[in-house]
Amino acid sequence: MDYKTTYTITYILKNAYAIWKRSLREYGGRKMTTFGLFYGIITRIDDFRTGTGEATGCYKLMTVQNREGSIVNFVITPNTYFVDHTMVAVGDMVVGFYDANAPVPLIYPPQYRAIVMSKLVLGQNVKVDYFNEQLVSSDGTLKLNIAPVTQIILENNQAFTANLANRNLIVVYGPTTRSIPAQTTPYKIIVLCPKV
Repeated sequence: MDYKTTYTITYILKNAYAIWKRSLREYGGRKMTTFGLFYGIITRIDDFRTGTGEATGCYKLMTVQNREGSIVNFVITPNTYFVDHTMVAVGDMVVGFYDANAPVPLIYPPQYRAIVMSKLVLGQNVKVDYFNEQLVSSDGTLKLNIAPVTQIILENNQAFTANLANRNLIVVYGPTTRSIPAQTTPYKIIVLCPKV
């Protein structure tokens, strides 16, 4: 190996290590979920068979189609969180959030286990993401400014009183600034605590 190749490999490894260290510092070394999302209209809701008879009716398969005609099947489990605990039906516009790093069956249409579902409401936005110490989302597009009127709760609707930093959050918000990242004062924040 010549000097130039050795220098290039060393440079690449040092940069990769620096990025890894920065991500640990920024995200506190905690496991963060990478959330994927899909918007569309519910075209079908069926019972989803899990293989055990005792869970019959507890799981649903929700088919969602977007404007371009792409289709996604969401597996709705008893642990799927519905924003505002809203009942959804065929014909409703929804957004579904799922773990983008979770293994999925190689089938068409794609099938994801829904972590959060939200019925689309005019003037209301929903973002599910990991927020760092500055309450900036992992994709760097949204910064939260907490106000006394911001409702901060757990998935079971109980008050959350600890620090919001370095957590997976469901953020329900309205207008944002036209800055980078966009800033908003959320209406409501639901903290996604790790399942034990």
